[in-house]
Amino acid sequence: MSFVFGEGILFQVLYAIGASFCFMTFLRRIGDRSLLTIGLVFLIFGQLLAARALWSGGGQMLGILGAFLITGGPIVKHVYVLYPLLPWLAYMILGWICGRFMLQKADFIPIRFFLIAGCASLLAFAAVRGLNSYGNMGLLRDDLSFLQWLHVSKYPPSLSFATLELGLMFLLLALLFAWYKNRPGATANPLLVFGRTPLFFYVIHVHLITAVAWLIGMHQSGGLKETFAATILMLIVLYPLCHWYARIKKRHPGGIFRYL
Repeated sequence: MSFVFGEGILFQVLYAIGASFCFMTFLRRIGDRSLLTIGLVFLIFGQLLAARALWSGGGQMLGILGAFLITGGPIVKHVYVLYPLLPWLAYMILGWICGRFMLQKADFIPIRFFLIAGCASLLAFAAVRGLNSYGNMGLLRDDLSFLQWLHVSKYPPSLSFATLELGLMFLLLALLFAWYKNRPGATANPLLVFGRTPLFFYVIHVHLITAVAWLIGMHQSGGLKETFAATILMLIVLYPLCHWYARIKKRHPGGIFRYL
């Protein structure tokens, strides 16, 4: 559940996803309203939890358990937790509830719901970031510039980060649902292909792009142009692989492939 790179062992996205899956084994049995409350509590009051952990540790991380669950940070030399479990579990919970709601209403086209949720989330972001106090995980604005508004804490995720990213995600979902509403047969569309194999895509793309960067001597170098070029090339390479894997998942809906 971690990546091993030249700078050490990083417990990040895969750790957060894997640990959240383990917790969801039990949490998914809870009713939607109670589960929604749990997710929102983690999302909204995560900063209080992190502050309590730091305060209890005399200004330091609350040991290994605190780093894995709440604050993130170094464990031992060259071992780091970048994605603590509980803050990111909130996203897993909200996604689970949203997915379960949509599955229960097969004829429901959630364009209006996603538009409202997106606008509400971005309004909450404007309030939290505008007040420049609680909800920013200590990463406050230095001024009113656009970049300072976007400079939000992700490690660990703040409420301002959550409302910004969820708001943008909801609006993109509304746009994509509207776009695909009359295109049910567009199975070869890249967005659908990548969207149906997200974990497969993620695991391969990280190692692929890192390995190529090391081979050509451009690891952690270059600017935006090089980054965009590498991204396009990576998508071209991964598209047929993800299309192939999506067909395998479809042929074996009850197999282990559904987890990747």
